[in-house]
Amino acid sequence: MSSATDNLNLNLNLQLLNVGFSELNASWNWKKVCSPFARIYYVKSGSARACVGGKTYRLLPDHLYLIPPFAPHDDECDSYFSHYYIHFYEMAMNSESIFDKYDFPVALRAAPLDLLLTERLALLNPDSYLTQLDPELYDNAPAISQSIAQNSRMPVHIIVETQGILVQLASRFLQSAKAKSKHKDVRISKCLQYIHENTGRDISVSQLARASCITEDHFIRIFKKAMRLTPLQYVNMKKIEKAQLLLLTTDMPVRDVAFELSIDNVSYFNRIFKQHTGATPSGYRARR
Repeated sequence: MSSATDNLNLNLNLQLLNVGFSELNASWNWKKVCSPFARIYYVKSGSARACVGGKTYRLLPDHLYLIPPFAPHDDECDSYFSHYYIHFYEMAMNSESIFDKYDFPVALRAAPLDLLLTERLALLNPDSYLTQLDPELYDNAPAISQSIAQNSRMPVHIIVETQGILVQLASRFLQSAKAKSKHKDVRISKCLQYIHENTGRDISVSQLARASCITEDHFIRIFKKAMRLTPLQYVNMKKIEKAQLLLLTTDMPVRDVAFELSIDNVSYFNRIFKQHTGATPSGYRARR
């Protein structure tokens, strides 16, 4: 087992979006789904397939499956398939997300308690089911805003229990998770942690190089070798991921979202956002 939980700050801010049960018959086929929230599936019966990170997983009964946020995936089903689905997000502004910190297994055999927890989560949140199963219809600002508003009106004891169940289910995957820093240069790991914890601040390459106690040119070389991105490309990617979540989970104006990420030039923010997502911030919010 991994020691992923050894130093974990358990103050996880996991927020439910949707939970429900669906029965399908060759009608669960979606391509290139990529959302700013995470998904957990508990399969009850039948089978389906999910392609995550270039690997295809067969979804089997009595198993749990986790798809992290911003992970492109395909869903395929050519026969009967029933499952519980849980959609949730982690609002970790200026703190390191568990998905930045760990590589999670996609598939786990479920324990008997996992089904009880999933059923309890659905019972606590009876109106959080998806009315449409097409990601294009629920992975958008109006639908997500409606889910957040609805969940915020729940009694406080239900909100607390809901968050507790989400943490318990996430802990099942943490048990076998691998710390991403294990296979990286310690200087790069420290820089990544700094970036993840400071997406709301201005971050320069020279600042990261100084923190690593190496020259800027050398830092850029070892960072690109480890991450396959330049430091600036990685910083912008993490800022845009936070921007996507803010655009879908809040009603903050685009200008304020940019300022929240310490990007004072809104035109520049629009440009790098479009480079990463294919849409402007306002277009992303409107079309989704």
